[in-house]
Amino acid sequence: MGVRVRSLPEGATLRFYSQDGEAVVEVSGEEVLKTVRRNLEAGDAADIARTFWSPDFGGPETTLEIEVPAHVNLAQLDVAVPVLSHFFVSPTQAAEAFTAKLGEAAVCSVDVSCRPELSSESRAVARMLFVEDGRAYLCTGTLLNNSRNSATPYFLSAHHCISTQSVASSLTTDWFYRSSACNSGVLNPATKRLTSGAELLYSEAATDTTFMRLNDAAPEGSLFAGSYYGGVSQGVPVVGIHQPGGDLQKVSVGAVARYTNCANELCTSSTARDGRFLAVGWSEGTTQTGSSGSGLFYSIGSQRYLVGQLYGGSATCVDRTGVDQYGRFDLAFRASLNQWLKPVDAAPRTPLAP
Repeated sequence: MGVRVRSLPEGATLRFYSQDGEAVVEVSGEEVLKTVRRNLEAGDAADIARTFWSPDFGGPETTLEIEVPAHVNLAQLDVAVPVLSHFFVSPTQAAEAFTAKLGEAAVCSVDVSCRPELSSESRAVARMLFVEDGRAYLCTGTLLNNSRNSATPYFLSAHHCISTQSVASSLTTDWFYRSSACNSGVLNPATKRLTSGAELLYSEAATDTTFMRLNDAAPEGSLFAGSYYGGVSQGVPVVGIHQPGGDLQKVSVGAVARYTNCANELCTSSTARDGRFLAVGWSEGTTQTGSSGSGLFYSIGSQRYLVGQLYGGSATCVDRTGVDQYGRFDLAFRASLNQWLKPVDAAPRTPLAP
């Protein structure tokens, strides 16, 4: 539900829910107006900036209640609902249908719950749902630690997923969105949803990087992934953790094949000095639509550190020679992310933290 907000009286509360469900999301009018101001200050068009998107409740309808104090002047309440974003099929059902249609994903996809050694990194990864121009999209993002272990919910994804403040404001994240047990196909009952969006801190196309700060605190049980801003050599083993098609969390295992440069969905080979992307080939698993923005992890000793985020590629379960392209985190870090993650030690990495 796209709620166009021009003014709200002091003390107002917006309440969203489904008639068929139990979940209720309450947002203060103050928080809504703060989001609108942030969107406007970022330079987004007024109609887009003033549209506050409700969460998706997975049903055929959403109810909005606006509660205001009894004494307020109702002339101060100026809202409308001029636009809706409608799923004809829920993201989860769509992912299941897509897998069944391909017939190959079930063969090569690897359930992250079958890899207990990746449990920590798994808890840093979230499914993303967001709205742009009235259309809803799915991507994947990763919670990142900073050198001060401040628990600030910094969140990394791809520029082609989110590139404006208004879209970042519409962000919903689903945490621990994985199976309850290895290959069970049953959603983990501990799944947690955050609905307050994010503040866009940095977004650029050269390495397909978007860096945000979630407006909600990271959910209990999540972990802040470590990151590495040193070089990654060709041939080193890597893993990707992602939400393909918005489905339950999966893992891909492979190695860095080469350095590349990518633009307009065309990638060409490059060098370690000039390449802005890492081309990765998979020995296990693959990625799909919805995996975009997901983190690529590289092992140093017993720890894994994020070194890139997914742009796209040609890897499929059918074509095992295809590669996926990941924007280089080290370049984005040096360009801007260091001002928020700002490591203070000599080693070029920030460790994982609870």
